[in-house]
Amino acid sequence: MALIRGGAARDLRVDFCRGLALWWIFADHVPGDILADYSLRNFTMCDATEVFVLLAGYGAGLAYGGVMNRQGYLYAAADTLRRAWTLYVAHIFLFVVFTAQVAYSAQALDRGSYLEETRLDVLADDPYRALLQALLLSYQPSLLNILPLYVMLLLFLALALPFLRWPAALLGASFGLYMVARIADLNLTAWTGEGWFFDPFAWQFLFMIGAVLSYTPPDRQKWPQRLLDVLAGIVLLAGLAVIWVVDTHPRILAHLPVSVIRFVITDDKTTLHPFRLLSILALSWFVVRLVPPHADWLRSRFAAPLVLIGQNSLPVFCAGIFFGFIARLGLEFDDRSSMQVAVNLFGAGGMAAVGALAAWYRGKGRVIVPRPQVGALPVVARTDTG
Repeated sequence: MALIRGGAARDLRVDFCRGLALWWIFADHVPGDILADYSLRNFTMCDATEVFVLLAGYGAGLAYGGVMNRQGYLYAAADTLRRAWTLYVAHIFLFVVFTAQVAYSAQALDRGSYLEETRLDVLADDPYRALLQALLLSYQPSLLNILPLYVMLLLFLALALPFLRWPAALLGASFGLYMVARIADLNLTAWTGEGWFFDPFAWQFLFMIGAVLSYTPPDRQKWPQRLLDVLAGIVLLAGLAVIWVVDTHPRILAHLPVSVIRFVITDDKTTLHPFRLLSILALSWFVVRLVPPHADWLRSRFAAPLVLIGQNSLPVFCAGIFFGFIARLGLEFDDRSSMQVAVNLFGAGGMAAVGALAAWYRGKGRVIVPRPQVGALPVVARTDTG
């Protein structure tokens, strides 16, 4: 497939998993979508957001760490800030168009609940203040809180880039900030009174883990594989036990130690609960262990749409928000199996089409032949953050 970038040094596992995460985000955001019952959140204690943030950090560390090695810190920091600005502009565009989409639907269908559920009802009470706070990223309607988080994570990375050369120190400082965020409720203030839904001071730890993993040469990554296999397996099995046993039979909690009960029932997403963090790391470990970097199926027709989506994640994510609300309208009109098939084919086809268009525009319709890259890392991917 000519639109897919697949040089010898590119790790298509990253693109495929990012595309799959974007599909899960679409399904999870559509109330009543039966495919949401089979998304990641039903099998582990993490969901597509953790996948997206970890891979965003991986791509950022690879892209901007490489620029730093070739051209120095200032160039790399400038590129990181430019990317953050691109994401900020995309978020504002998404905010305006999504607001128009939801507001029009609420008025045309007489569904005021749409505004309340998406937290757009405050626009009617104080529209000018709401617009100003949206520009300051302090007002984030529902479904529009991932890109502001991404912007802040890139700003953190712009400061942390030089420390990628000392991964232990960087991860130590990042973990310290994560613990402060969890213990002291360190968060950015939201206009509506609470903090950000995704606390950037907590989520930066997962992002930095991804950046360090991509920047550190593979020959320096010495892992006790058997031990990590066992630990990762325990984490994932514990997650399945919570989801499929404890959550469905809450009376079991009465027979568990208080510390275990507290750990299970306080699974918060805002400050990236340790169980969520361990789950995404365990899942990532098994993906790395079980899927070879150059597996043939990653270049198959089956995988091509998800790889294409993952390689063009920013426009696909933005379009997926619009497609998701349209899919919701469809399922509210008719939630039978025929409509389920229709809305999911619409979502998948629409996101793949946006990915193909973005890929074509990047190459202006020309087939791009990858050039050999001097000093390319032998295992990890060379990928952008979009």
